[in-house]
Amino acid sequence: MPVSFKEKLDSGKFVITSEIAPPKGTNLEQMHHHIQMLKDKVDALNVTDHQSSVMRFPSIGGCMAIREHDGEAILQMTCRDRNRMSLQAELMLAYTRGIRNVLCLTGDAIPVGDHKEAKGVFDLDSVQLLRTIRTMESGYDLGGNELDGVVEFCSGAIVTPEANPLEPQLIKFEKKVEAGAVFFQTQAVYDLDNFVSFMRYARRFPVKILAGIVLLSSARMARYMTENVPGIFVPQNLIDELSSAPKGEALTKGIEIAGRMIATLKKDAICDGVHIMAIGKEEVVPDILAAAGM
Repeated sequence: MPVSFKEKLDSGKFVITSEIAPPKGTNLEQMHHHIQMLKDKVDALNVTDHQSSVMRFPSIGGCMAIREHDGEAILQMTCRDRNRMSLQAELMLAYTRGIRNVLCLTGDAIPVGDHKEAKGVFDLDSVQLLRTIRTMESGYDLGGNELDGVVEFCSGAIVTPEANPLEPQLIKFEKKVEAGAVFFQTQAVYDLDNFVSFMRYARRFPVKILAGIVLLSSARMARYMTENVPGIFVPQNLIDELSSAPKGEALTKGIEIAGRMIATLKKDAICDGVHIMAIGKEEVVPDILAAAGM
């Protein structure tokens, strides 16, 4: 019998998750290829939910495809696009299709995406969505009505260990734990000294922490994220390492860096696992794992 993601978290093993970006359209061939390629190499696969407010094939559809391929799926749910009725309905649909893991997100702002005329909903935020899941697990909807059949999920959330200032993140982290999060996938981590400091704080709580590993494909990408993406800081030594790569070899160097970081996180037992984000380069996730010695 397959071991669930929750059972793997509880077992104490070093857990590995990755994510799949669904297509912008109905051609699912590449998504199915990535699912088939990764489902046996990682413990669970996230499917992004209109990441960066860019409209794509839905997370629920991608997760159903993962289940059809006998993989373990983590449904991403953003509150940006749905009111509480729609969120609850989708949770029920997910449960009836064998999806047992949910990552609760508030969602990126509409103006950063490709439908700037859209209206954000934000009826709930990520903390309230976590509480909604707990309410539904107790047998009721948010209107106080009894459910004919309940849901049961391994619920997670995100945290940004390199946010500056960090204090607001820690406050939100504690609220998410109180609301029912049992695992966290962090935003990108590059400064391991900072991350170790965060983990000393996080170990006070009965949750599992998976460090976010975003593949760096070039020095230019690393500089851009540091300068423009809140909560991401790529140390200069890593930027220099990418810059020193021979022409055409920056991606290979980025794979090496990601693998090295994963190996260190595991060897030193810094956290409970990693979440690999290849951002459109899912094909190289096996190479990252190989570079990590896994």
